[in-house]
Amino acid sequence: MIENKFIEFKSGFNEEAMETLAAFANTKGGKVIIGVKNDGTPIKNFKINDEDIQQWLNEFKTKTQPSLLADADIIQINRKNVVEFSVQEFPVKPVAFRGRYYKRINNSTHQLNASEITEVYMRSMQYSWDAYYSNEYTVKDLDLDKIQRFIGKVNTAKRFNLTGTPIECLEKLKYISGDRVTNAAALLFAKEGSVYNVHLGRFKTPSMIIDDKMLRLSLFDAVEETQKYLISQMKVAFEITGVTTQRTEILEYPLPAIRELILNCLIHRDYLSPIDVQIKVFDNYITFYNPGKLYGDLTIDDLKTDKYQAVARNKMLAEAFYLTGDIEKYGSGFRRIREALAEYPTMKLEYEEISNGFLVTVSYTKRKVNTINVPINVPINVPINVPINKRQDRILTLIKTNPEITMSALAELLDVNEKTIKREISQLKKENKISRINSRKAGKWLIVD
Repeated sequence: MIENKFIEFKSGFNEEAMETLAAFANTKGGKVIIGVKNDGTPIKNFKINDEDIQQWLNEFKTKTQPSLLADADIIQINRKNVVEFSVQEFPVKPVAFRGRYYKRINNSTHQLNASEITEVYMRSMQYSWDAYYSNEYTVKDLDLDKIQRFIGKVNTAKRFNLTGTPIECLEKLKYISGDRVTNAAALLFAKEGSVYNVHLGRFKTPSMIIDDKMLRLSLFDAVEETQKYLISQMKVAFEITGVTTQRTEILEYPLPAIRELILNCLIHRDYLSPIDVQIKVFDNYITFYNPGKLYGDLTIDDLKTDKYQAVARNKMLAEAFYLTGDIEKYGSGFRRIREALAEYPTMKLEYEEISNGFLVTVSYTKRKVNTINVPINVPINVPINVPINKRQDRILTLIKTNPEITMSALAELLDVNEKTIKREISQLKKENKISRINSRKAGKWLIVD
């Protein structure tokens, strides 16, 4: 035997042994074997009597809330008697040991923080935070236009048929009840922007910020605006095959994968955490960070396969985006991301759990510049030649995204010198497409309709 997520060795019965048993009860159950070294060999001269075992069982029972009953058996390892204590997974979690809560992660015992305690409890009760009723919002705070757009998308996707008034439709889906509004409905349909930010940025290096934007929107709008921002930061290659004069635009990153990662950040984040979703665009990689580690028993290794069973942290949010056709069945997102990235031969997908959150990185070594999946050796910072009208279109998009953007930032984002940007800006002004409000340093751009 070796130590793992279900087995722990202890030289004697002590508080660490009881912490581990409590952790097993809060996870999938397990065994603590007393009288064994860390390498699995029995301790010499380890003595056992029935009175000691009964005393240990009583001590464990009195120090756990609710009181736990463990099973104890005398077993043999290398012909030496040792004691095996075992507990089953407790149905209503978490169980506390002396007022503290523990969970088994791989082969170690981990003390739970406040948000983890709440998450374990809600999971054991099959609750979802987004299904709770909000203390801050009522039906009057919801935007009927947003609800109507949602109903239209649901009926178009044909995964559910919604009829009646907007309020009746939300009641049918259990997003509201009378005047009460669930947290999910507040996030999806509130008139005012969400209190949960999406922080976007374009970086030259981790410490050199070229552009910065904060979104505070309802979730459907946040997905669309985040996608627009990321597209505005992407390099574009234009392919002309010679078969036809029509050009093919090849974005720096596959849009289906980027959209899936945006959805993952917003749907599966931990809304009990005050931390923002953070998406950072660098020269040849993008990072997506959302608060909240992988939910339930899902692991990093599970994500590398297509066979894992996903459990949604925010069930009602996931259901809303499923009904509109924005996501497929639960647990298929990373498969679709890998399939989209496969069209970009040098692109890598990496993910890890860090700082109470989940970080995904999409990176590449060579840009994809043609549609036959053979990247040519184009240095990352050397732009593909872009027709002037296309460059101007991108300038307009960047200005719409950030009216206060500087010429130097535009030059950096478009991989050209500032002189070229000045020439394009001058042409756009001449064509009455943009104008400048106030001074060069303190002013901002205005798109002229």
